[in-house]
Amino acid sequence: MPATTLKLSAELKERIKAVTDGTGRSPHAFMVEAIEQQTLLAEQRRAFVADALKARRHVLTTGKAYAFEDVKAYYAALASGKPARRPRLRRWRA
Repeated sequence: MPATTLKLSAELKERIKAVTDGTGRSPHAFMVEAIEQQTLLAEQRRAFVADALKARRHVLTTGKAYAFEDVKAYYAALASGKPARRPRLRRWRA
């Protein structure tokens, strides 16, 4: 595995040490886990934005979308265990 050097302030190093003391995890393991978590979050955020932009393009192209009230009612019914009909696409522009 290739090595990477991180330059941390003395204050941050102390904070990491304080958090990891007594946990059985090394500061190195803590930092690797933190970087992995932040990388996953950034990847998920990027995918979410890409999906949202794709959906926006679709809505602008077709002129159809779901009404917020219909979607809200659908999920409220599902959450309460009631039968629910899926919302229908509606034309929102001429």
